[in-house]
Amino acid sequence: MLFFLAVVAVAFIAGGTATITGFGIGSLLTPLLALRLGTQLAVAAVAVPHAAGTALRCVRLRAAVDWRVLWRFGIPSAAGGLAGALWQGELSNLLLTRVLGALLVLAGISGLASLTVRVRLRGPWAILGGLLSGLFGGLVGNQGGIRSAALLGVSLSPERFVATATASALVVDAVRLPVYLYHSGGELVRYWPVVGLAIAGVLAGTLYGERVLRRLPEDQFRRIVSGFLVLLGLGLLLSGTLGP
Repeated sequence: MLFFLAVVAVAFIAGGTATITGFGIGSLLTPLLALRLGTQLAVAAVAVPHAAGTALRCVRLRAAVDWRVLWRFGIPSAAGGLAGALWQGELSNLLLTRVLGALLVLAGISGLASLTVRVRLRGPWAILGGLLSGLFGGLVGNQGGIRSAALLGVSLSPERFVATATASALVVDAVRLPVYLYHSGGELVRYWPVVGLAIAGVLAGTLYGERVLRRLPEDQFRRIVSGFLVLLGLGLLLSGTLGP
């Protein structure tokens, strides 16, 4: 029962965080579910509430999507996400986790120092950023952070930032979720109460986070996103160093 309550609470926080920063569902839920399901199955399980929360967020913020950035960044991100999902489990995740953690810390510090305001992600760099973020996300099961880090280099208002990141995530979910379900769907059926509670918590958190997002000034928004990137990166570095 305590585990179920923890799932609901963390899922709610994760849904709200993702609505404010553009990421957080996988980052917060995966370590918790891994305690009960194991890391590889937890990655597949979190993909379900992640897709549900992303779909709701996309519907709510659809008018703010920057379609030009989506086509240049989101589609390559989906391609990278599919490749990463297919290769997951075949490559060592320890080194990848450390590399991703270091990149997120660097991106977060750059954002806090306002360096990303002066460096814009354009043209081929947007395509490369989308491709790499998708690839890392599919392999490690934690794509949102590096996607938001890349999008900090694009001049977008808070609502357009989250809306575009969400639309990109929805494309990625559409291509990687069937892969996860194909490989792990049979095992996930045994844990349907956990997955169902996670979905409910994420959806509730998403609706609450939207109210906060609409009131955030752009400077404060960028600092919040950058701060979360640093925390996420440090968490990945520590888990890669101390974890089994």
